[in-house]
Amino acid sequence: MAVFALRSDDQYLVDTDGGSYVVDAGSDTCTCPDHGIRGRRCKHLRRVDMEIGIGRVPAPGERVAACAVCGAGVFVPAREAGAVLCGAHRPAVGSFVRDREADKLLVVTGVTRTRADEYRTSDGTRISDYGTNAEYGDHEPVVEAVYVGNAMRSPGPLDVSGRKRYGFPASRLRRLAPDERPHKPVIGI
Repeated sequence: MAVFALRSDDQYLVDTDGGSYVVDAGSDTCTCPDHGIRGRRCKHLRRVDMEIGIGRVPAPGERVAACAVCGAGVFVPAREAGAVLCGAHRPAVGSFVRDREADKLLVVTGVTRTRADEYRTSDGTRISDYGTNAEYGDHEPVVEAVYVGNAMRSPGPLDVSGRKRYGFPASRLRRLAPDERPHKPVIGI
């Protein structure tokens, strides 16, 4: 039995040896004769529930989008637009990353859905127009971050409030391996 999400929010195609049926997860119905005649919950409805539960197909109200960095499938809200990142390429807010161009340490303050060729800085420049971003995808979402600088030497938590926030194409920032990560709490994000 194979299950495929249809473009309609809550509908799935279930292919079996005996035929193909449409399951509507929102109304808990199936086009199979078993469901129509007996009016009971059929194996196709149960199979769709199982596939949703283990993450093989998007849940009702979700769709599959491609990660802007690697192309892997990511479930997102059906009506949400913009660039997306998979778990491997989406840094957590508050995490430390390294700028591939400047080899400097930063703290992530936000992950947007706005593409680098659409995101503009305060002076109106697109992130993709900066020369140091030429090697990174214009289609990638922008990650906002602050440079840590000398603040790591200060005692106590790292306070990033008041520091200038910069935007970067997602793949320009490298996530740190566990042994590279500073063990310092971050506040003021």
